[in-house]
Amino acid sequence: MSRPDVHDREITSPVRLTDERGRLDEASVGWTRSQLHDTSRIGRGWYGWGRNKRWEYWGVVTPTHIFALTIGGLDYANVRQVWVLDRETLTEIDAFEISPLSRGLSMTATHGTGVNTSRGRTIEVRLIDSDAGTRLLARAPRVQVDVLARTLPGHEAMGIASPPSRMLAEYTVKDVDRPTTGTISVDGVMHDATGFAVLDHARSRTPYVTDWNWGAAVGEVDGRRIGINFGGSGPDGTLLNGISHTGVTIDGRVHKIPMALTWEYDRSDFMKPWRLSNERMDITFTPFFDRHARTNFIIIFNEAHQCFGTFTGRVLTDEGEWVSVDGLEGWAEDVRNRW
Repeated sequence: MSRPDVHDREITSPVRLTDERGRLDEASVGWTRSQLHDTSRIGRGWYGWGRNKRWEYWGVVTPTHIFALTIGGLDYANVRQVWVLDRETLTEIDAFEISPLSRGLSMTATHGTGVNTSRGRTIEVRLIDSDAGTRLLARAPRVQVDVLARTLPGHEAMGIASPPSRMLAEYTVKDVDRPTTGTISVDGVMHDATGFAVLDHARSRTPYVTDWNWGAAVGEVDGRRIGINFGGSGPDGTLLNGISHTGVTIDGRVHKIPMALTWEYDRSDFMKPWRLSNERMDITFTPFFDRHARTNFIIIFNEAHQCFGTFTGRVLTDEGEWVSVDGLEGWAEDVRNRW
């Protein structure tokens, strides 16, 4: 088995992501099972202006729909998005807005400490944390969402602080095991939104060019509640920023996988099966829909293939048990960003 990277250590007491000058605090580098990182200096003051990114992305998988709510705060602009896929017809609704600076935007300094809100001309997204979970509220043309992503007792979520450089800092929470209740209304028709939700939270100061692979799988297999976060790796198979972003959550407990993940897929045909593997994971992903998005606002450029589908294979727990993931649903993506 490959040796874990030296940065891939578990942090068990509170830390700050950056020091008083706004630079990366080396003590923060590592991963957690609960929210221990203070990220309050990201987006404050002039230090690193233009590189600060605050992000909340919720993806929800239900039997009838897959939908995503996004709030993104950059120093020079903010975005909000409501996206919905009808799983029967494979038709999508994509509502997107961009505003200058922080107009209509309010985001928490640190994860889980309040309400994230983005409001524009036709779209509003509100994400409200409480002891019961996170309430996902959204309105957009043709769509309304009111869903609770529940937090069950003993629930863990993988937080990761990794160092792009001494001047930059990256912190994310990948919460992949959140059962949902509530509703989504599409064109006036109400649908039950019982399913599973995935959170991608970020408070980071990153380079202008940020390309990545990311994926998530959720559901129940053999009576177990399973969520997987598939972390990206560099082109030579090395870890991004020196730390693994891959882990599996089983019945609320995180099993961190401390080695790079190999992504095998065809960029000329994203609908072909993908393979994601390392010494503790061997999984095939079979897409049924390719969400291809391209945005070009001069200084903000994005091109993404986010494929939705099903997963088969197995993962190895910390206790040495191979667990089947056959039948999990979710996505895998290839993203090129300039922002």
